[in-house]
Amino acid sequence: MSQRIGRMAVFLALFALTTGFDQGSKQWARTLPVSPAGCDLPADLIAHRCAGVPVPVIEGHWDWELAMNPGAAFSSFAGGAGTQIVLSILAMLALVGIGVVAARTAPEQRLQRFALAMIGGGALGNLIDRLRDGAVTDFVRWRWNEHAWPIFNVADAALLLGAVLLVADGALAYRRRAPA
Repeated sequence: MSQRIGRMAVFLALFALTTGFDQGSKQWARTLPVSPAGCDLPADLIAHRCAGVPVPVIEGHWDWELAMNPGAAFSSFAGGAGTQIVLSILAMLALVGIGVVAARTAPEQRLQRFALAMIGGGALGNLIDRLRDGAVTDFVRWRWNEHAWPIFNVADAALLLGAVLLVADGALAYRRRAPA
């Protein structure tokens, strides 16, 4: 029993660290410049009455650029209050499911718990934004030549990394079980 508590403590610590880093980075991102200056955040960004001004990190490849995403990944499913309610409920259900799965992992499934904590922390970070503002704060813009990736945030990166780690963990588990 104490081993399970220890495993869950590590899971919860990483979950909280991911959520905290996401929320802290979004708080910082709200200080990025917008045009016109002095617009009402987040309402004017959501309504497209103002826009984030790109601040180059690596010229031509990486910018900080404040945006508000009222939809899901890559601004899909952007809609009204009904969409926000549905997305929030789905995120809450996912968080409960992630917690249940993490609690049921075996001691040797460290990578799976790590991945679940990152996914859960990212989901909670975006849920907090959605409940507070009706949209998710995004601020990382990557470019390659004329291509610009959809703007994203730390929570999105944690969700993606967690999903990749889950797939990798599944592939490793399959290889361990496969006959030689």
